[in-house]
Amino acid sequence: MNFVLKGDICWSHDAQHLNTIKDGFLVCEGGIVTGVFKNLPEKYAGLPVEDYSGKLIVPGLTDLHIHAPQYVFRGMKMDLELLEWLNTSAFPEEAKYQDTEYARRAYRIFVDDLRKSGTTRCCMFATLHLPATKVLMELLEESGQISYVGKVNMDRNSPDYLCEESAEASAEATVQWLAETGKAFPRTKPILTPRFIPSCSDELMERLAAIQKEYNLPVQSHLSENHGEISWVQELVPESRFYGDAYDRVGLFGGNVPTIMAHCVHSGEEETELMKKRGVYIAHCPQSNTNLMSGIAPVRTYLEKEIPMGLGSDVAGGAVLSIFRAMADAIQVSKLRAVLVDHNLKPLTMAEAFFLGTKGGGSFFGKVGSFDAGYECDALVLDEGKIPYPQELTIEERLERFIYLSGNDDILHKFVKGRRLF
Repeated sequence: MNFVLKGDICWSHDAQHLNTIKDGFLVCEGGIVTGVFKNLPEKYAGLPVEDYSGKLIVPGLTDLHIHAPQYVFRGMKMDLELLEWLNTSAFPEEAKYQDTEYARRAYRIFVDDLRKSGTTRCCMFATLHLPATKVLMELLEESGQISYVGKVNMDRNSPDYLCEESAEASAEATVQWLAETGKAFPRTKPILTPRFIPSCSDELMERLAAIQKEYNLPVQSHLSENHGEISWVQELVPESRFYGDAYDRVGLFGGNVPTIMAHCVHSGEEETELMKKRGVYIAHCPQSNTNLMSGIAPVRTYLEKEIPMGLGSDVAGGAVLSIFRAMADAIQVSKLRAVLVDHNLKPLTMAEAFFLGTKGGGSFFGKVGSFDAGYECDALVLDEGKIPYPQELTIEERLERFIYLSGNDDILHKFVKGRRLF
């Protein structure tokens, strides 16, 4: 995994600035970026050079929030709001994963498409079914992706066919899952996954908090996605000051617990300040928030407060895997918020959206999502052949066109931690 990539290189150092080098050299040693250079230093002259002159080379993309079992019904029943959509679409489909052979067929479709996409790192929900979740992890490990996978926990307010019989049973199944998979895969790791407060009893949340401490697991869940959901949480946990406080009361809201909360569309000032204080990651899912009529998250506010944040496809609330598409969606919905909701919040720029899809979300995995020296070498070589242009364009302009006009079908090569997948 020692090599040099030559091409038109673009990466984020921070949310405001893009670094670009035309005809540059990206040096990878042992799966780690040594540096990006205009001229290749003599000490690297002996490394093999993969010449992609004229091609854009960017960091791999991170998807902080996706539901793997929902992939095979993406793009359906998009005229429903969140809670109705869950009951009529998501839950019936997820129940099918009780059948391990069905799960294998469906997850194979998902993993094959994910491998061909621009996503190199991913945090995903599976279902509550232990054998099916193990199948997903096995397939992901074979694919070369680096992922966190969660066996979902849900013991209340769910259909009988998709509800664990008790908090104790849910916790025991989680411990069994961790025993079977926790150290089984180098690239595919477990993440604790209470689906959301409405589907997890107080007792289950307390048991999951104890499991988190024992196994030192990261956590993922949902937060303040929909007004009806927020009201429901207040009824279920009346002592909580706000939705996020229901997680925080049991110790599953950042701090020493690496945490991703998806959506945060309607987070109030107190919730926002607690996320900042605890270092909770926000997974911004603009397409899903539009499709399920949830609203427009105040992403500018979160950026200005320096709350860690990345992008999520949230399939099947979102209809596509492409994080490039999520970048464009994030920009567009931020413009609508600025015009229709809050004139004081400036829309996202292309550089900011690109940062969220690369270094912003990638940082949940460590030094990931950038070509700064010392970062793990996740890289994409992009093909602009389907969007030719007659004029002279800068690297920034070409990247912007690619974000808006292309997607997962226009990726020539993909590297994950220095390993070429295709």
